[in-house]
Amino acid sequence: MAVAITSSVLAAAGCHRDSESGAAAASVLTDTKLVDQNGNTITLTSLKGKPLVVDFIYTSCPGPCLMETAKFADVALRLGNDLGSKVTLVSISVDPEHDGPKQLLDYSRQQGADEKGWYFLTGGPGEIDRALAGFKLSRQVEPDGSVGHLVDMMLVGPDGRLVREYNGEVVKAQDIVDDVKKTLNNG
Repeated sequence: MAVAITSSVLAAAGCHRDSESGAAAASVLTDTKLVDQNGNTITLTSLKGKPLVVDFIYTSCPGPCLMETAKFADVALRLGNDLGSKVTLVSISVDPEHDGPKQLLDYSRQQGADEKGWYFLTGGPGEIDRALAGFKLSRQVEPDGSVGHLVDMMLVGPDGRLVREYNGEVVKAQDIVDDVKKTLNNG
């Protein structure tokens, strides 16, 4: 019953979760080349070594992405000096057709999210699809070009393996921070 309800909620949110088998067994971080809000090329694998908290947004989103970004901003505030030095936040655009580095930089500044240690990433549609596939996610592009919301947030350990997945609409910032601190304490 819980699986059916979860599947319904995820489907309603436009989220598509691929096969779950082995999700925690291997690194979810791909070596796909993406571009950050400052125009720098980054691969997710290059961010290994620190816990990452990852979400999926797009800059023209009318609601859920703004809520997720605000929640991440709260996480950033609660992490304080650990953001960047011990923990990285990553927001990946699911609308690369419209979100280039300039749009992501403008969005991060408008949302008060232009923080050291917080990357807003984009790339070509193929690169974004490959990056999402590492998380066992895929994006939904409608015939009119609009994209579905991915409300997943993920905590990835320093080794690149998935530690915890959250529903971004319901998780509290402090719960994410508590899990990050547990991950830091466990090495």
